[in-house]
Amino acid sequence: MNRSRTLILLASTLFALGAQAVPAHSPSVEHYQYGNHLDIAKVIKTSAVPNVCQVVPAKMTYEDHKGEQHVLEYLVMGNGCSNG
Repeated sequence: MNRSRTLILLASTLFALGAQAVPAHSPSVEHYQYGNHLDIAKVIKTSAVPNVCQVVPAKMTYEDHKGEQHVLEYLVMGNGCSNG
């Protein structure tokens, strides 16, 4: 009887610790459209812009003023264009 209580307590503790170690679900990707209102309090990361001469998608991960994370996909001009 004592042994089963100990095993249950141990299993509960390991489950609780494991649940804390699992990161929160990834936020879904939002697609920017001209005129969208963005609540950006802190930029966490941005994707690299490729060295091509065309419009390409880029992503920015940011936190809003409530501390919630968002992933925004938007279009940028690649870095491969030259004027010469």
